[in-house]
Amino acid sequence: MEFPEGLKYTKEHEWARIEGNRVVVGITDFAQEELGDVVFVELPEPGTAVAAEGTFGVVESVKAVSDLYCPVSGTIIEVNTDLEDHPELVNDAPYEDGWMIVIEASNRAEFNELLSPADYQSYVENEAGS
Repeated sequence: MEFPEGLKYTKEHEWARIEGNRVVVGITDFAQEELGDVVFVELPEPGTAVAAEGTFGVVESVKAVSDLYCPVSGTIIEVNTDLEDHPELVNDAPYEDGWMIVIEASNRAEFNELLSPADYQSYVENEAGS
């Protein structure tokens, strides 16, 4: 299981990478493993306002349907339309081609409050062990 450096994480298993005032978001390697084969991803339109910890979409797998949660507040400025025809990218490359949205962050401080790779790894290990 991967916990790449340079990313921040949520307890709902999303990852976030900051690029200036933009935040790229996807689900973690742990999340895609737990879900199994992803068969559908529903994402909002660009221009949609989102709030930290609010939902922004849905991911459906052969096992379950799960809500997707925003790591930061702002406006969605880009959506990975490749996932419409190739939802399996979430399984194949969750930190690269399987990214989901880009948010123009309205409060960068929220990014700093997310979990570090080490903290997220500990969280996952404790959650899996309970």
